[in-house]
Amino acid sequence: MLATAVIMFREVLEAALIIAIVLGASRGIAGRGRWISAGIGLGLLGASIVAILANVASSVFSGNGQAILNAVILLSAVAMLTWHNVWMSAHGRQLSSEVKAVGLDVQSGQRPLAALLVITMVAVMREGSEAVLFLWAIATSGEQSLNMVMGGLGGVVAGILVGLLLYIGLLRIPVRHFFSITSWLILLLASGLSAQAAGFLNQTGLLPSLGNGVWNTSAILSQSSLVGQLLHILVGYIARPSGIEVAFYAGTFLTILVLMRTYGSNRGRLVKAAGNPA
Repeated sequence: MLATAVIMFREVLEAALIIAIVLGASRGIAGRGRWISAGIGLGLLGASIVAILANVASSVFSGNGQAILNAVILLSAVAMLTWHNVWMSAHGRQLSSEVKAVGLDVQSGQRPLAALLVITMVAVMREGSEAVLFLWAIATSGEQSLNMVMGGLGGVVAGILVGLLLYIGLLRIPVRHFFSITSWLILLLASGLSAQAAGFLNQTGLLPSLGNGVWNTSAILSQSSLVGQLLHILVGYIARPSGIEVAFYAGTFLTILVLMRTYGSNRGRLVKAAGNPA
């Protein structure tokens, strides 16, 4: 539930911030609400199509094919989570400037109102599609459907609320803190997903185990317990991991961490533009 909530909160908040910038930069333009609303609707439609295609692909495979598909989905999610953390931290200022420029061009008549629709649609569809892939990966890891629904709804509501409060200027908490915390959670989540993908590939014989049961912490924390299941989904906790799972976890964690440190952090700059959009 918590992993789902974190993912949905992050994705919804980023889309909400872009929408807030567009709204702020296009103040006073008649009909802007209709174009932006249409962009949100089309973006959600696009994300829904991605979800349907993913479900169809899953139903085609069975046996080892299903395990391989699960591994591919998990590794794709890891790649996108890596890109997401690193790119957003390095290009937040550039993104906010470009989005704001589009709104100002529309306001001055240099661009048509349709530009508001396009930029909103792209933002919502991008974040929505990423959320679909991430949630699919979390479901593959064993999360119950009810918990995912509850966590997802909580994350969506929280993301919309924080974005709205930032737009109207009622929330003064620097959002870089939100992104800093969720970035670390996403780092752990990506590492766990990578380890689970290695486990699937080992089951099919495509990867060696490198030793079964490198350690066993079942006596301290059972993976089947409530806390164990939560940590398994959120940070990839495995009570009795194989060597290949440990290698994938550590390799993914260190790779993402080095990339994040190398490219620095511009978190919160997108939010500063949203907080002062006009």
